[in-house]
Amino acid sequence: MAVEMHAGLASEGGSKLKMLLTFVDRLPDGSENGMYYALHVGGTNFRILRIQLGGQRSILGHDVERKPIPEHLMTRTSEEFFDFLALSLKEFVERKGNNSQLSQVRGKDVGFTFSFPVKQTSVSSGTLIKWTKGFSIDDMVEKDVVEYLQKALSRRGLDMHVAALVNDSVGTLAVGHFYDKDTVAAVVIGTGTNACYLERADAIIKCQGLLTTSGGMVINMEWGNFWSSHLPRTSYDIDLDAESQNPMDQGFEKMISGMYLGDIVRRVICKMSLVSDVFGPVSSKLSTRFALSTPLMAAMHEDDSPDLIEVAKILEETLDIHDVPLKARKVVVKICDVVTRRAARLAAAGIVGILKKIGRDGTGGITSGRIKGVKSGRMRRTVVAVEGGLYTSYTVFREYLNEAVAEILGEEIAPYVILKVMEDGSGIGAALLAASNSARSVDTVQEAVIVALMVVALAVIGG
Repeated sequence: MAVEMHAGLASEGGSKLKMLLTFVDRLPDGSENGMYYALHVGGTNFRILRIQLGGQRSILGHDVERKPIPEHLMTRTSEEFFDFLALSLKEFVERKGNNSQLSQVRGKDVGFTFSFPVKQTSVSSGTLIKWTKGFSIDDMVEKDVVEYLQKALSRRGLDMHVAALVNDSVGTLAVGHFYDKDTVAAVVIGTGTNACYLERADAIIKCQGLLTTSGGMVINMEWGNFWSSHLPRTSYDIDLDAESQNPMDQGFEKMISGMYLGDIVRRVICKMSLVSDVFGPVSSKLSTRFALSTPLMAAMHEDDSPDLIEVAKILEETLDIHDVPLKARKVVVKICDVVTRRAARLAAAGIVGILKKIGRDGTGGITSGRIKGVKSGRMRRTVVAVEGGLYTSYTVFREYLNEAVAEILGEEIAPYVILKVMEDGSGIGAALLAASNSARSVDTVQEAVIVALMVVALAVIGG
């Protein structure tokens, strides 16, 4: 993972890891004050949030509203789609303000989480690469999504400013850093998976000369696409990939995320049914892709009843496998355990790979993870923010992941690395990033470049 991170930072296309620049060079530090809003568009539903920040790492108020996106708007025009978002925000503002005047939100900043492939061009702009998740609004592709939202807000009479365009994992990092300044990376492990972290600007070789006032920038790794010959790929992984909508893509995600774990278990049970009679006659449902969801797999894995009643029930109702003897039910639990343990340990290795890249794993690197100037060489405290249902709701997965991180780091280093659960990074994080970027009319990155050019110009004139 660390080697591929280096390659992805060195050149575009140098690695399966895209290592995308987010232009977020300043994370929330808890000093933010005031009222901020966020929109989160991630699929067939979207959310509107409002938070009241009170400084001293405090959120004084938090309102959220979920709304379905009408199906016809997913394939119409960009103007209709963004008008719907803007109108929904306007109604939310009026409702939460007890029908008070919209003048109260004049100049308020909005964070925009847009969970589709976007090429970010600044902290508050990015062009849509392609639609996914059933959306197909053709006139939006390769256009700036923030520009379209900003125009829609104006059309609806909302004098609000979109201050930050945010990816889910970056939002999680923002929430983590808001509460704890030692947070340097974030991982989302749910239906899908991704990670981001804070990198030194001078380490981003593919953008040589990149200047930021903080000296760093958040990198969106898009780690679901990570691939390496070292990954323990089985025939089940190969078949799952070949039959997927995106073969030879998102290889890491297909081994560790909630979208796929249940289906890997189904494939193993199917193979066992074909080569033995342990599950009786072969059920046709065993050949149906995604017939077994990861939540149901987890329910079987965590069945602690003496006769594994839940396992028998799920096999019967979901996979049409009847009268499974106890011995075979125990085999199913074992399969769930092996698949889950592998996923958790691979995710843990990925997390330690990030720490290794930034010198926080205690094995060397630029800073060796130790605090400069401290004679004893005491390790730095390092926090990784984690979000996503697979980690937060699946107890065994979380335990395996935590255990593997500690095992890889070793007993001397492990106590200094904390995995901390974050709630709603994709929503609150966007509002927090709007807050931390609100007082600047020009992006920090652009400001730094302008200053650098002025210095060069003055030097030439002076010379």
